[in-house]
Amino acid sequence: MTNKTIPPKMKAVILPAYNQNVLRAMLSLKVEEIPIPIPQKDEVLIKIEAAPCNPSDIAFMQGGYNIVKTLPAVSGFEGAGTVISTGDSVQAKKLFGKKVSCFIQEDSYGTWAEYFVTKAKSCIPVDENMEMEQAACFAINPFTAYGLYEIARKNISHAIILNAAGGQVARFVQVLAKAKNINVINIVRKKEQIEELTDLGEKYVFDSNDEDFENKLKETAHLLNATTAFDAVSGELAGKILNSMPPKSELIVYGGLSAKPISEIEVLDIIFKNKKISGFNLNEWIETKINIDEFSRISEELQQMFIKGEMKTKIQKSYKFDDVVKGMRQYLSNMSGGKILFIP
Repeated sequence: MTNKTIPPKMKAVILPAYNQNVLRAMLSLKVEEIPIPIPQKDEVLIKIEAAPCNPSDIAFMQGGYNIVKTLPAVSGFEGAGTVISTGDSVQAKKLFGKKVSCFIQEDSYGTWAEYFVTKAKSCIPVDENMEMEQAACFAINPFTAYGLYEIARKNISHAIILNAAGGQVARFVQVLAKAKNINVINIVRKKEQIEELTDLGEKYVFDSNDEDFENKLKETAHLLNATTAFDAVSGELAGKILNSMPPKSELIVYGGLSAKPISEIEVLDIIFKNKKISGFNLNEWIETKINIDEFSRISEELQQMFIKGEMKTKIQKSYKFDDVVKGMRQYLSNMSGGKILFIP
């Protein structure tokens, strides 16, 4: 099913081999012309309009992500565009002509391409009033923030601790928490981020590089009874956060930006103060925690927040595929400056 002729080939960003050295992995990327995939029964073909670079894309290129593809492979896990062809299933046909956002991890395809194929169930239909640049970054971070926030609500937490608090997931958690009057203790590592978050209305912002950081964090965490923390960094900082929290607290790990194992944990706190560490996996949350109707409700709720301007992904610049290395250099040099997008 299609409403126009689809060319036989497309431009795509190809990763030829994994390399732990991120610079070498990045420099190895090639833009090539490859055949456009044909959607099977339960799949759709999407004409890409924008695709972001995420930390998961970088980890994938280094061979350090939980998804391993047959190489060479098209890079990119997330993106948005319009469905221009579908397989024969009812679910796939319903998406024909619609704007969609998606996050895919299939072996054969990636979003850093002019077109890509994915399963219909992996697509999130987006409102016509939602900007495509925002839709391109919609499938991962907003839902991650919502899933994390739901954990804090279920834990009946009076306050939340966030590290990488200048990042996008943290920003979305801040917005959701503010709507329910839940305090947020924000941890950053740059002085300018303190001012930025303060200007956004955040009351508690600490620099992890300050000499008195741990004392300030512990004092505030106990004062506000912050029993839930979301960790995107791991390493020593994760342990310091858990050590600073009141008894019966939980540290939820959803990222590992430091690329280091969690350390500095007070063992007696785990044994006698009933503190615990758990992980958050977005795909698992989507598949096992909620049904399709509930997911659609959450998607609509989040999209309306974007349309109204209550949420917004920070985007620093867009690049053509031919400038993929230039774009990634920019992103790696200033990840806190916002997403970079690749535009066909």
